[in-house]
Amino acid sequence: MNGATRPDVAVLVGRFQPFHNAHLALLRRALAVAPQAIVVIGSAHQARTPKNPFTWTERAEMIRLALTDDERARVRFLPVRDYYDQARWLRVVSAEIDALTGGHHVNVALVGHLKDATSEYLRGFAGWPFVPVERLPGAGGTELRDTLFAAEPDRLDATLAALVDQAPASTLEFVRAWAGLPFIATLRREWQMLVAYHAAWRGTPYPPVFVTVDAVVHCAGHVLLIRRGAPPGEGLYAVPGGFIDLRETAYQSALRELAEETHLALLGDTMQRCLQATAVFDHPDRSLRGRTITHAHFFDLGDRELPEVRGGDDARSAEWLPIDAVLALEDRFHDDHFHMLDHFLQLTSEGLVR
Repeated sequence: MNGATRPDVAVLVGRFQPFHNAHLALLRRALAVAPQAIVVIGSAHQARTPKNPFTWTERAEMIRLALTDDERARVRFLPVRDYYDQARWLRVVSAEIDALTGGHHVNVALVGHLKDATSEYLRGFAGWPFVPVERLPGAGGTELRDTLFAAEPDRLDATLAALVDQAPASTLEFVRAWAGLPFIATLRREWQMLVAYHAAWRGTPYPPVFVTVDAVVHCAGHVLLIRRGAPPGEGLYAVPGGFIDLRETAYQSALRELAEETHLALLGDTMQRCLQATAVFDHPDRSLRGRTITHAHFFDLGDRELPEVRGGDDARSAEWLPIDAVLALEDRFHDDHFHMLDHFLQLTSEGLVR
């Protein structure tokens, strides 16, 4: 720390999907910098996807298994949801670190690797000295996940053996057991769909930017949701919506997608009167399909009797869910659709789901 006061706590932020050797080196650097380390586990309450296949508790266990007993005793974990809002995310992490460490009289340092533009958040923690660590050779999380999902099930042991120099042995053993769980087939099928989807657009002169629409519909303390019928996000909850039509406005496309996916049958004048707000959701990482900007429309139907709905088009089902039940289902939502609901319905405070 160049002669400065030694930090009391070193903070390491990551998704750790999965925990590999470069992560272990970063964590050991944090433990060399300070007597205690806090590992902030990002994307903590996302649904399982090819990008986020492991729950935050599974990732914490992978990290624990890779450490010695002494190291394990010096590490604490802080799960943080994705807010798709960097300023809000920084406030939450800072507040939660303060709560874990006892407040402003504790010296905190941030340990990390500035990989690319996606690492710029590391510069956002005012007052925390940054300890940079050079990138270590070897595969990263994306390459490891691609290797895992590309492997034929009967070749998994050989695939993991080939990764012996990329991840701790404990991580590979964890993944071997994890891959026997039933959801791996769905994740592999979704990964294959996304690989084909990205390949189909690879030859365009410019990287494609997709435009979609969504409809958040509230009625009598309920919100209208669909269950997706196909990848990506097969079986997950989502807000009704889809791609904008070339000859429609965003509003017209939102109404069309709402009708196709839920069969909600209300007059156009009624929907126009019930439109309360619109918002654009454009975080670069909000969709696994690629750069996708959506225009969300919030309709409040008031306290009337819940209109009849049923799934249609590419929606497996449509249903009215009590708003009070949505928070507990955060890890069963497609992409950032939970956060769309949070934006319009204020489901969360600036804190964590424990």
